[in-house]
Amino acid sequence: MSIDEIRALLELRFPATYIDVKYIGNQYLITVVDDKFVGKKPVQRQQLVYSALKQAIMCGTIHAVQIKTFSKNEWQQYTSNMG
Repeated sequence: MSIDEIRALLELRFPATYIDVKYIGNQYLITVVDDKFVGKKPVQRQQLVYSALKQAIMCGTIHAVQIKTFSKNEWQQYTSNMG
């Protein structure tokens, strides 16, 4: 599955948000920034992202995924601390 296809699936669940997908080694690295994550525990956030990719994961098209999730406020703090 291509990076663009994964991004498109995520955009259906998380429209108008920041989504970054990379393929490094043998895994996809996915970052999603959306206020749907506010007040959610880390496992709940991951479940939201996994649910958007459920079919691809179940059929084995995607098998190794690393997910990072942020609210918009968390993302601002994260990116401002990086530089």
